[in-house]
Amino acid sequence: MDLWRVCVPGLPSRCFGTKAFRHALIVSLLALLWLVPGQPARAEQLRDIATFAGVRDNALVGYGLVVGLDGSGDQTMQAPFTGQSLTNMLSQLGITVPPGTNMQLRNVAGVMVTADLPPFSRPGQRLDVVVSSIGNARSLRGGTLLMTPLKGADGDIYALAQGNLLVGGAGAESGGSSVQINQQAGGRISGGAIVEREVPLQLGGDSGRLELQLKDADFGTAERVVSTINLAFGGQVASALDSRVIQLRGPLAANDRVQFMAKVESLRIEPMEAPAKVVINSRTGSVVLNGAVTLRRAAVAHGNLSIVIDTQFQVSQPAPFSEGETVVVPDSLISVDQQEGSLQVVEGADLMAVVNALNALGATPADLMSILEALKAAGSLRAELEIL
Repeated sequence: MDLWRVCVPGLPSRCFGTKAFRHALIVSLLALLWLVPGQPARAEQLRDIATFAGVRDNALVGYGLVVGLDGSGDQTMQAPFTGQSLTNMLSQLGITVPPGTNMQLRNVAGVMVTADLPPFSRPGQRLDVVVSSIGNARSLRGGTLLMTPLKGADGDIYALAQGNLLVGGAGAESGGSSVQINQQAGGRISGGAIVEREVPLQLGGDSGRLELQLKDADFGTAERVVSTINLAFGGQVASALDSRVIQLRGPLAANDRVQFMAKVESLRIEPMEAPAKVVINSRTGSVVLNGAVTLRRAAVAHGNLSIVIDTQFQVSQPAPFSEGETVVVPDSLISVDQQEGSLQVVEGADLMAVVNALNALGATPADLMSILEALKAAGSLRAELEIL
C-alpha cells in the first residue's frame, strides 16, 4: 500500500501511487525520446579517411608483343620497333632471321602492359593487366599477349604477363567506309599476370612504431583521430606529428600488431567540415560547389553581347561597250545586339541559397565561371576557387 499519492495534471489517471507514478513517468520519457528526431550520423570509419604508411599499391610496366591479330596489327614501315622486337624474340627461340629481311607483319602489334601490385602480394598470385597499343595497330581484338616481364620503379621484375585480350570495342569497314564503337587499341586480361617477387614491407619494425596518414590533411581531424584512438585503447597510444601523419605505438608481435591495426581502422571518426571550395572545369564547362560555400551581399549585372557578321555577294555589271569587267563585290553587314542586364542582388548563407542566387542571374555555365571569378575578386564569394 502506498504511503502517499502523487497527482499529475494532464495524465489520464491524475493521481498515482509512488510505484505507479514512477512507471508512468518512465513511459512518458521513452515516448518523448521516440518522438524527437535523431541527428544523422556523420561519423566515418577510420579506414575511409586514413591509411597506414607503406600499405599501398606499386605500379608495374612492361613492353610486349600481341600476336594473332586479323591483319589489324602494326605496319612495320611506320612502327619499326615491332619488327625489331619480333626478330629479337625469335632469336631467343633459336630462329635466325636473315639481316635485311623485310617482314610484312600485319598480325603483330607492339604494346605496353601495365598493372598494379597490391600490398602484401606473394609469388603465385594473379593480377589484372591493361594492354595498350603504342604503334599504329587498328585493333587488338582476338590477339594474344606473349610473355611480358613487368618491372617496378627499381627496374626489377615483379610479375610476368601473358594471355588472351578482352577488347570492349568493335568495328567494321567495307568499301572505304568504316564504323567503330568504343576504343579497340587497348584491352584487359583478367588475371593475366603472375607475381614472381614480393615487395618487402615490414610494418612497425623492431620498435612497433606505425604511421597513420590522413587522406586529406586537416589539423582538426588529426586531433580528433588522436583523441579517439587514445580513448579506445585507454592510454597514450597515438600522437600527431602534423596535420596528416599520426604516429602510433603498436605491439611488437606480428599477430598482435594485426589485431591492433584492425581495431584502429574500425574506429569511427567525425572528420572536420571540408573548407568551402568551388571547382571550375574550363574544358567541360562544369561548376561544382560544396556545402560550405556562402555568398556575401553583392550586386551583379549580367547581359550577353552578340555580334553577327553577314556577308552578301553582289555582281557589278559594266555598261554595254564600256570594255569593263564583271566583278563580284562583297557587301558585309555587321550588327551588334546586347541583351539588357540589370543589377541583381546575390546573397546566400547556405548552399541552396547560393544556388538560387546564381540561378536568378540566368547565366550559362560559361558565363557563370566569369561571374564566380568576379565575385571572388570582389570578396563576396567566401570559398576557395579552383580552376581545372
